[in-house]
Amino acid sequence: MINYLYLRDFIDTSKQNYDFIKIFSIGKTVLGNELYCFKFGNGKKEILYTAGIHANEWITSLLLIKFIQNLCNSYSSKEKIYGYDPDYLYNNCSLYIIPMLNPDGINLVANFYKKNSEVYISTNNISKAFPLLKFPSSWKSNINGVDLNSQFPANWDLCKKIKSNLGFNKPAPRDFAGSYPLSEPEAKSLYEFSLIKNFSLCICFHSQGEVIYWKYIDNLPENSLEIAKEFAHVSGYELADTPYNSSFGGFRDWFIQNFNKPAFTIEVGKGVNPLPLDQFNKIYHDNLGILVLGCLIGT
Repeated sequence: MINYLYLRDFIDTSKQNYDFIKIFSIGKTVLGNELYCFKFGNGKKEILYTAGIHANEWITSLLLIKFIQNLCNSYSSKEKIYGYDPDYLYNNCSLYIIPMLNPDGINLVANFYKKNSEVYISTNNISKAFPLLKFPSSWKSNINGVDLNSQFPANWDLCKKIKSNLGFNKPAPRDFAGSYPLSEPEAKSLYEFSLIKNFSLCICFHSQGEVIYWKYIDNLPENSLEIAKEFAHVSGYELADTPYNSSFGGFRDWFIQNFNKPAFTIEVGKGVNPLPLDQFNKIYHDNLGILVLGCLIGT
C-alpha cells in the first residue's frame, strides 16, 4: 500500500536521476497536499494520464508511478520499452501524468492519520466531526466526503439525482456528488488544468473489473472505438458500456463532452477495492501496452 509520502519520495528520487522530466503541481487538496504532475517529452501532441482519484483505488497510482520510473529508465539507458524507442516517444509526444488525484483520501485508506483522530468535513460552511477511520478501506471520496469523479459538469444534475436516490445525499465514504459541480479543489484543479492544455487523448485509470469504458452516452469522438479495440487487444481487457448509475459527472465524461476527443476509463485488476498488492505485477503487465501506445496514437 502506498501513500502521499511514497509519491513525495519518488519525486525526490526522480529529480535527482531524471533531469529531462518536469514535475510540477496543478493545485492543492483540501488538506493542502500538492497535486503533482509529471511531464515526459517535448512533442506537439499532448496526452493526459490520471489515477488515484478514488482513495481505495491507490493501486492505480502505483501503476503510473512505476510506469514513469520505467519510462525514464528506458529513456536514460536508450533501451526500448514495450518494443518502442523511448527517444521517439520523447520527441513526438508530451505526456502528462497525474498519478495521485486524491492524496488526502489515499492517506486515509493507508491509515496515515493517527488512530482515534478525527478529520473534519466542511459542508455548506458547517464543520462537523466525521468518524472516517471506522471504515478506511472502503473510502473512495476526498477528505470532505465527496466523490471527486462525480464532480464534473457533464450532466452533473442527473449524476447528483442518481446518487441521491441511492442514498448518497450527504458527505459519505463514496458516491456523494457534492453540493455543486467542482466544489472540491482537487476536481477544480484538474478541470482548470485540462482547459489550459490541448490534450488529444486522455486515459483515466481506475479499479477494478479488467474492462475499458470508451464513450460517454452517445458521444463518440473520432477513432475512439478503433483505439479502444487496440487497447483491448494489448491488455486482454474487454470493452464495455459504462453502467448507467456511473455514466454522468465523471472527468472522462466531461473531457469527451467538452473537447470531443478520445478518452478512456481503464478498470484495472479484479476483486474488491482496495485490490491486494499481489495483483500489481499482472496489472502492470496487462496495462504496459496501453500506457505506451497511448503516447503513439496520432503521432
